[in-house]
Amino acid sequence: MEINNTHYTSLWYEASTDRVLYIDQTKLPWELVIREMKTFEDGIRAIVDMEVRGAPLIGVAAAFAMYVGNSPGITPGEMADRLIATRPTAVNLANAVEQMLLITDNGQPITDNSSLVTGHLSLPPRKWGSLFLDKALEIRQREIDCCHMIGEHGLPVIQKIANRKGGEPINILTHCNAGWLATVDYGTALAPVYLAHDSGIPVHVWVDETRPRNQGARLTVYELSQHGVPNTLIVDNAGGHLMQQGKVDLVIVGADRITANGDVVNKIGTYLKALAAFDNLVPFYVAAPTSSFDPDTATGKDVLIEERGEDEVLFINGYKNRIAPEGTRVINPAFDVTPARLITGYLTEDGRRQDYKTDKQSNRLS
Repeated sequence: MEINNTHYTSLWYEASTDRVLYIDQTKLPWELVIREMKTFEDGIRAIVDMEVRGAPLIGVAAAFAMYVGNSPGITPGEMADRLIATRPTAVNLANAVEQMLLITDNGQPITDNSSLVTGHLSLPPRKWGSLFLDKALEIRQREIDCCHMIGEHGLPVIQKIANRKGGEPINILTHCNAGWLATVDYGTALAPVYLAHDSGIPVHVWVDETRPRNQGARLTVYELSQHGVPNTLIVDNAGGHLMQQGKVDLVIVGADRITANGDVVNKIGTYLKALAAFDNLVPFYVAAPTSSFDPDTATGKDVLIEERGEDEVLFINGYKNRIAPEGTRVINPAFDVTPARLITGYLTEDGRRQDYKTDKQSNRLS
């Protein structure tokens, strides 16, 4: 996608200099800062401090962290454990790390440096590091391709509404940031929006501010505006009101994890949007690559929900301005669970999946 008419992805590898580069999202929208991931610790910090964020992107970042971190001083298994612990809710990260550990010639996981001398991997660290690079590049490209296909499969959903509205803008509500900044390119929830806009379909996006880190206000508005997509920022609690007024035609959100029964774990506040959409007969779609699906976890109740620091809630504007009294107690869950019964359908690179829909929801929204 574009920033100031220049094409960017959120993270990329510069082959000519052997550098891993990424956009520091904590600096947006005020300034565009490009950072280099030089070491494994750089990768850990980038994920923990949310310089890179979004379920697909942190998986890609983890893969490249293992590439830049390969050395005799730390085993791949140790790197994997530390990476998975940084953001435990999003399954993409664990999936990417697992793929990085499965690059031996016989398909057995690399868990320690001694296993690197088996089979064709009796190679120096520089050589097996190149295998890590190849896999990281593969994971990155797959996320780009998946997001583009999510857009292709979501486009007919928007087109159907456009046909009904006869040239009026389609009003789409989204929560958090599930655009190209959260992936590598195109995005998940925003991929159909970008493709619709580029094909001439009039779209307008209601952007939740998404407290406490304001990913919607800072990032979604930024990237939509850079691409020329009309958008309006709203406070998190305005979505239900807009739906009651008939000003929302469609809700599309991303996902950090989708469990075996179809429950969706996503940024805190998603559940409330799903409830409002269900009550007002507004279609509610979840856009996510299949790397976000977790068939080994039964329901959303079984997912470990990440708790983030209290300063995110107590302060604003770069954590400089306090907005609550000293001594205020805080809980700060980063995600909530939207039950499958509230979801109209799932947009993946494989197509529109409705296999989790309950009969009740299927009868209400087709």
